[in-house]
Amino acid sequence: MFGLKKMLLFRPSTNGLCTLQRTYWLRAMTRKTHPPACLAWSSFHSRGTWKSTSSRRHRLMVAAGAGLGIGTILAYGDHCRRAAEEEPPAATPGPPFPVFTRQEVSRHHSEANRVWVTYGSDVFDVTDFLELHPGGKSKILLAAGGALEPFWALYAMHNQEHVLEILHGYKVGELSPDEPPQPSPGDPYAEDPPRHPALKVNTLKPFNAEPPSELIAENYLTPNQLFFKRNHLPVPIVDPTAYRLRVQSRNGRTLSLSLQDLKRDFPKHEVVATLQCAGNRRAEMNALQNTNRLGWGIGAISTACWGGARLRDVLVRAGYRPSDEGHVCFEGLDKDPSGTVYGASIPFKKAMSPEGDVLLAYEMNGEELPQDHGFPLRVIVPGVVGARNVKWLAKITVGPEESQSHWQQKDYKGFSSSVTWETVDFSKAPAIQEMPIQSAITEPGPDTSVTAGELTVKGYAWSGGGQHVIRVDVSLDGGKTWHVAKLTGEEQLPGRAWGWKLWQLTTSVPAGTKELNIVCKAVDVSYNEQPDTVRPIWNILGVLNNAWHRVHVHVSEE
Repeated sequence: MFGLKKMLLFRPSTNGLCTLQRTYWLRAMTRKTHPPACLAWSSFHSRGTWKSTSSRRHRLMVAAGAGLGIGTILAYGDHCRRAAEEEPPAATPGPPFPVFTRQEVSRHHSEANRVWVTYGSDVFDVTDFLELHPGGKSKILLAAGGALEPFWALYAMHNQEHVLEILHGYKVGELSPDEPPQPSPGDPYAEDPPRHPALKVNTLKPFNAEPPSELIAENYLTPNQLFFKRNHLPVPIVDPTAYRLRVQSRNGRTLSLSLQDLKRDFPKHEVVATLQCAGNRRAEMNALQNTNRLGWGIGAISTACWGGARLRDVLVRAGYRPSDEGHVCFEGLDKDPSGTVYGASIPFKKAMSPEGDVLLAYEMNGEELPQDHGFPLRVIVPGVVGARNVKWLAKITVGPEESQSHWQQKDYKGFSSSVTWETVDFSKAPAIQEMPIQSAITEPGPDTSVTAGELTVKGYAWSGGGQHVIRVDVSLDGGKTWHVAKLTGEEQLPGRAWGWKLWQLTTSVPAGTKELNIVCKAVDVSYNEQPDTVRPIWNILGVLNNAWHRVHVHVSEE
């Protein structure tokens, strides 16, 4: 349904074959294996009765081929062929469909309760399609009990007539015309933007969410809708025509720049950079000893191509010189009811370095900066913790001291595991800037089942400060033996490796194996490696968890 994931690519694949080329190859293989008989779902049968047509199966297989292994394509083709050989009963008009509320639909979110989804005003029971879904069952389950539209917006190949025909065969009802309730008046978050339902929500107010692990490594550039969301306060509503960035100049005056000024008067630069929250993987620390802070999984990290003006160019316009020192402080437009705004700072040296690539970004993955990600302008500080990449940027100042913001002085700092809330002294620890080496396993997921035979393990790796990731080691037995994974990703300049590496290991699981304890660890160009366990690096803020990532999976024979 919505899992034909490889169609959503920003760039050609690393082996030089683009999606279209793979599609032609898979189409040819499918034709050789199966005759070009085609089948479509009967309009009135909710369990998938087939009717013979001449081309729809071929088109579906071609679309599916863009993102699937050939084994999946051929297995799906076998099902189509077998169903075609059966004599279908004549379709007869049925009674009017029953009407359901969205709440009633939401109860059908698992195979045990049957999986329902909605599209437009119709309700569908797609339980019997789960194993047939070309993108895999786990992808379609992300929409279970909810609407398909947000997912089909990501995977546009579904918006085709033959796909809608297949979906229609599973119709079991229609939605009630009643509108869902609106946010209550006076809610400071009432005007927050809509978010993609696939996101795993940690908190609604403020909104903090991450993509499902199985989607993290599907694209080198994270789709904007699935980029992790880290908000500290309500999302501000900004009129781009009235927006002004205030920059304190070296002579003490204020330089006021409109969005149009930034686009017209300063060269546009693009930087591919990974952002990671300091609390990424905090859930593992919470499992050891609860920090009572956001329980991020492995998804508080994402990568985008950012476009905008270099901060260095703007600071030069404001009269600053490369030889100046101190800190560049940022303030956002997001504020709490008392008027306190979000703020952070970075060293002046980083801001002014031609190799630092710090941007005042107004574009994300070739699109206007989304509201959740700082529209109309945000700071992008490559290689540095996400907390310093201030969104909804309102003000820039330069001075001898760091930002006095709570988030610079009383948060996002690292401490010894021996420090408690009774003994902590925030003035003794520097604010986090560059991040340590990191990696995680995105597939398979924890406590899932895999079959004996060929197994593919996927994940990401990244190191702060522009350090190249040179290797990812993967173990299937808890760290007793190791394999070297294959790295993919863009080539980057030495010292400016701002984007992550995606990695993949294809190996074999011997028959008779009952379980796997998969572990990954990354190494960067300075030979920094991840620590093997969480306990020595646990801290009261639950930040900087970069221990070996571990995933336990079960192995079945079939």
